[in-house]
Amino acid sequence: MKFKNWIKNQSGHKIQAVKSNNSIEYTSYKFAKFCHDAWIEHQYIVPYTPQQNGVSERKNRTIMEMARCLLFKKDFTQ
Repeated sequence: MKFKNWIKNQSGHKIQAVKSNNSIEYTSYKFAKFCHDAWIEHQYIVPYTPQQNGVSERKNRTIMEMARCLLFKKDFTQ
């Protein structure tokens, strides 16, 4: 609830959808009721399938490529 209010204050937009991987904290009745009352669509993805979450996968790939570049550069400067 705090995160929802923070997003609305920062961006001026409301949350339209939440995507989660069926973990316990997101499958409770309380969270389902919160999403229903706030008109937030709750989308479930299959656990342990990162292919279904393209945004985080691209971010992870960017971070890994940056880390590899830094390690590669470090080897040539010593």
